[in-house]
Amino acid sequence: MIRFENVSVTYEEDAEPTLRDVNLTVPEGELVLLVGPSGVGKSTLLGAVSGLVPHFTGGTLTGRVTVDGRDTRTHPPRELADLVGTVGQDPSAHFVTDTVEDELAYGMESLGLAPGVMRRRVEETLDLLGLAELRDRPIATLSGGQRQRVAIGSVLTPHPKVLVLDEPTSALDPSAAEDVLAVLQRLVHDLGTTVLLAEHRLERVVQYADQVLMLPDGVMGAPAEIMAVSPVHPPVVGLGRLAGWDPLPLTVRDARRRAGGLKARLEGRVPAVPAGPASPARPVFEDRDPGLSPGPGKGRDGGSGLFKRRRTEPAPGPTPLVRAEGLAVRRGRVEALRRIDLQVQAGETLALMGRNGAGKSTLLSTLVGMIAPTSGTVRVAGRVPHTTSPRELIRQVGLVPQEPRDLLYADTVAAECAAADGDAGAAPGTCRALVSELLPGVADDTHPRDLSEGQRLALALAVVLTGRPPLLLLDEPTRGLDYAAKARLVARLRTLAADGHAIVLATHDVELAAELAHRVVIIADGEVVADGPTAEVVVSSPAFSPQVAKILAPQPWLTVEQVEAAL
Repeated sequence: MIRFENVSVTYEEDAEPTLRDVNLTVPEGELVLLVGPSGVGKSTLLGAVSGLVPHFTGGTLTGRVTVDGRDTRTHPPRELADLVGTVGQDPSAHFVTDTVEDELAYGMESLGLAPGVMRRRVEETLDLLGLAELRDRPIATLSGGQRQRVAIGSVLTPHPKVLVLDEPTSALDPSAAEDVLAVLQRLVHDLGTTVLLAEHRLERVVQYADQVLMLPDGVMGAPAEIMAVSPVHPPVVGLGRLAGWDPLPLTVRDARRRAGGLKARLEGRVPAVPAGPASPARPVFEDRDPGLSPGPGKGRDGGSGLFKRRRTEPAPGPTPLVRAEGLAVRRGRVEALRRIDLQVQAGETLALMGRNGAGKSTLLSTLVGMIAPTSGTVRVAGRVPHTTSPRELIRQVGLVPQEPRDLLYADTVAAECAAADGDAGAAPGTCRALVSELLPGVADDTHPRDLSEGQRLALALAVVLTGRPPLLLLDEPTRGLDYAAKARLVARLRTLAADGHAIVLATHDVELAAELAHRVVIIADGEVVADGPTAEVVVSSPAFSPQVAKILAPQPWLTVEQVEAAL
């Protein structure tokens, strides 16, 4: 179905090719997963399949790429639209209509499908991706994860033979990600669709892949074979390598069957946990509120019906850096937040979790003063955010949004860093040093628009960190980051927390929460349904439990790093 013959791609500003001498053949009806560190050319390879490279991106492509016999050099993207469906790292860039239902129909209208066919396929896709309740919603009002599902749905409705997906689950909560991957697997197995997929969260997808392509080497093979040598791998593989298992397991189920010996070695040992603030909040557990959980699997508790309602009772100690009491926010007809009681201490790292649209980003926006509460109170460092001048508030709180480009406006990385130093009153070179730490190897004259999604995120984070705000807010901070980049981010955030900075991150990355957070707060339908120490909260629900916890349960291990330290 897809064939690369000696393909190299070089962009004008780069001395070295982004792709070099790639040769591969992808048969019809297979799911191929692309893995490799950020910036090795995964998005470029996907773009070459859809014709965006070089027709839209520019640069020079040598060799030959064919899709179902069509040469992508002689067939621009519009002549491949009936054959190849593409979702890039930034789904918002693909939207051309205002509402969910119109967006799902647009691709079929462009191809001239009959109205009856379009209606049927729209309904099927709404059900497949859990979008039926959002069909009339304006796309501008959706959360990042909801937009991701709409973007995927818009390329599914024309029924292309080939799907090209770049980070398709990066903004999705664990349950939504499983639903999308189940749909892709059904398309591959039942309809013979060929899927080419780049994804950094390998713990979600590697078990579904028929083959794995590792870049920059261009080596393709069975998932277990590639994971044995790949520099990027999910926690289940990392645990298998640590324990010396052969062959390596790719699923939690396979790993659990082989974990008896490892559990015996760990018996009686206690995992090291991140040091928290001097006076953390005490979790208090209450009986489940019947009004929150109408039945198994139907409660407002992230969809599992498993959580008890938990609240946080402040322990005696210093004044919290963040205090919200009875906080409520209404956005149009939607009650985005309801009765939020929350405290965050200096030096504490708190993870906000919950399904897409639960209210996590709204809470962050309220803490940074972008949204005024409808009722209740919120204070950050003793200030009311929405009534404090931006110049004063920026010294107290910094937000890295889901879309990092919202913070980037200069023409080069060097200019962004110089502006950040000036805005923060920091010594020249402060921001550039942070960029070098988080994003090694990026040249000063690189345009931020030419960076990958993960690289842009790292740059935006460096811009915000330059001001060293006491409160740091991060919205999906690992979107587009490979495991090495995520490890560098975790190390930097741990240092900040140790220095007394409070960190609140909204994330669907359960592995990040397990590694970094002292405390986890789970939000469902705008309400706090769980609040407590990370180890207790994430293990209480399969949806938010990291792979190591599932494998070694009931022992209290969360990460490969903890197991390695204990051994």
